[in-house]
Amino acid sequence: MGAANIARKNWQAVRDAGNAELVAVASRDAARSAKFIEECQSQVPQAIAPAALGSYDDLLVREDIDAVYVPLPTGLRKEWVIRAARAGKHVLCEKPAAMSAADLQEMIAACREHNVQFMDGVMFMHHPRLEKMRSVLDARTLGEIRHVTSQFTFAGGDEFLGADIRTDATLEPMGCLGDLGWYCSRLTLWALGWQEPVSVCGHILQESGHGGGSVPTEFSAELYFPGGVSASYFTSFHVRNTQTVVISGTNGALQLNDFVLPLEGDTSRYDVVQSAFGGDGCVFVMQDGRQINELKVPANNAPGSQEASMIETFSKIVLSGARDERWEDWCLLTQRVVDAAMTSARQGGAPVPLEPI
Repeated sequence: MGAANIARKNWQAVRDAGNAELVAVASRDAARSAKFIEECQSQVPQAIAPAALGSYDDLLVREDIDAVYVPLPTGLRKEWVIRAARAGKHVLCEKPAAMSAADLQEMIAACREHNVQFMDGVMFMHHPRLEKMRSVLDARTLGEIRHVTSQFTFAGGDEFLGADIRTDATLEPMGCLGDLGWYCSRLTLWALGWQEPVSVCGHILQESGHGGGSVPTEFSAELYFPGGVSASYFTSFHVRNTQTVVISGTNGALQLNDFVLPLEGDTSRYDVVQSAFGGDGCVFVMQDGRQINELKVPANNAPGSQEASMIETFSKIVLSGARDERWEDWCLLTQRVVDAAMTSARQGGAPVPLEPI
């Protein structure tokens, strides 16, 4: 539903998943849909070229479609997710999922009422590396987790800041917080076992934009959890590509530097670091204590990649006929955290509790 650039990535993921078929692409006019299909089909051909549709409604009335992928701007998602649910279509939705937690609750409620699955498109949640990392945390290899820090940035440049949809104040008012901070918030919540933060602080470090206003283009946040556990993250449209995570415990740390988009190649990695400090008189030594863990997983756009696995997981749920509400709950908690960070930033960085549901 829509010919957004991110949809090009999922074009191939649908083909690679093995349990899904791309039936149609809908845009606001059929010519745009046809151009999108022609360009994608020339590079990554589907077995049967999808139909080019000239409206979103044309997509929803088709009986040969079970589910829709919604990469529309955030400002448009609520309407079309609810309409898709009412049409009996399962929904895979880009992030940030909604303009607010209240809107997202309505979207999820519509999906539950009409017995269709809702899932947000956080691809790293489907990478097999995450399961391996979970086993490290659950085994308490790192001891008691005390802090999670993450950073996700890219340097968009002047053209991006002045024209890209992600800096449009009307359609994407959360800017880099919604686009990048969503991933950092999700990774933090995953690492801490889906605990709810007690409070969240947010800080707009830079802002600009178009569409009648400004959006955060550089943002930092702190999350505070029960027992004094904390988390922090930094996102930016001004800083060259970074996507690092450090999960710190009383007995070591888990580190990776490509948590959103795996680095090029067929090997994914995470490190468990248990450094040791020693000294002899005037000589001080810090031993790295690094254990490198590697998995054979293609980076992007290939069978077995996180993109294909996301489509495969979503399709399995759809084909099973049994909804999995965990994905909706995780999405809503992420939205509440991001909302609280933005509210805090607009209030000068004061701590803001999560809105109750």
